[in-house]
Amino acid sequence: MVKKVEQWHWSFLNKINYYFLVKLGVSVLLAGLAFLLIFNKSSDSSAILSAPFVENAISDDSVRKEKCNIFIGDWVYEAEPRYTNSSCSFIEDHQNCMKNGRPDSGYLHWRWKPRDCELHRLDPRRFLDLMTNKSWAFIGDSISRNHVHSILCGLSMVENPIEVYHDETYKSRRWLFPSYNFTLSALWSPFLTYAATFEDSNGISAGDIQLHLDVLDKNWTKQYKSHDYVMLSVGKWFTKTAIYYENNTVLGCYNCTNSDLTKLRFNFAYRRAMRTVFDYILESNHEGVTFYRTSSPDHFEGGEWFSGGTCKRRAPVKEGEFELNKPDKLLRDVELEELEKILAKASEKGVNLRFFDVHLMSLLRPDGHPGPYRFYQPFAEDEKAKVINDCLHWCLPGPIDYWNDVLMEMVVNG
Repeated sequence: MVKKVEQWHWSFLNKINYYFLVKLGVSVLLAGLAFLLIFNKSSDSSAILSAPFVENAISDDSVRKEKCNIFIGDWVYEAEPRYTNSSCSFIEDHQNCMKNGRPDSGYLHWRWKPRDCELHRLDPRRFLDLMTNKSWAFIGDSISRNHVHSILCGLSMVENPIEVYHDETYKSRRWLFPSYNFTLSALWSPFLTYAATFEDSNGISAGDIQLHLDVLDKNWTKQYKSHDYVMLSVGKWFTKTAIYYENNTVLGCYNCTNSDLTKLRFNFAYRRAMRTVFDYILESNHEGVTFYRTSSPDHFEGGEWFSGGTCKRRAPVKEGEFELNKPDKLLRDVELEELEKILAKASEKGVNLRFFDVHLMSLLRPDGHPGPYRFYQPFAEDEKAKVINDCLHWCLPGPIDYWNDVLMEMVVNG
């Protein structure tokens, strides 16, 4: 803040003819006036930062410091979480790690700190004020739903929302904050394109997914334009066994047993689906703001979820200490390549599309998942019980809450 003021001050002086400043002693007069203006009300730093003189100086675009990258940073110690599992009623059981018996609590005491600037906490009252008479839709898979529940926990500190809609499976839901006429929706669409899926009661695919890469899922497109803000995010479901279609014709498949079909990689399907989605966004004439969130990496070690993989770490890591697994890296590469292209096109067409990159801040938190505590008291009867670990979704409260700090910064400052 002080550097910005100094930069403005010298920029201002450079615009004035130095000869007259010396001749007439204006520099002395300006210094005296600035001193009286800033220190008139108080001598403490809060008064200095709130003075109109300083605000006007910092708001000058010609001297504003280049924005820092809020997605590049580290996790630093924070004394207390912003809410608890008992103070928020919107936490789903499989992400309520404390209730389910997780014995450690260190994962609750870290906050995301960009390296070149400060990032303020989500201010729920200010956020709701900004969202008065508006609507948000979070469209995607279970990580997207995980994020929605995190936001609900944050905003419910000001007002408890009312659920006004849910589908039969409770995968798509909508809440209303009555005092603000603000609606928040979670829309289930794990591919964003149309897919015929067959799942058992646990959500496990019971057959090959029939995925149409060139046909969008109407579950979200039919209401896309009605929302002021939209957050799109998928990824992980593309690593499932699937048969791929375009123009109602089979292109091939990933990980399928049909030897007659062309074998394709899942990143091929993800790329084609993203292009279908982005083409739609460019041509939709949507006047609101659309965010595309990058896929959130998992932290399985020693195996996958089905082969004994666990996430036993109990603290954040530094950059370079935890590498992406191969599937996550392939998803990441597709996202970066396709988003670079689409953002340039969106800018040309005046489409408000933004890149919400949670990659690094998520990668550095292998300690923030439910692990075995996806289930209630998993070791109550047997300390050595074999339990399937969840090293993909996030505990609530937990690291995912800090995505909301970044989100508010982007909403407020673009």
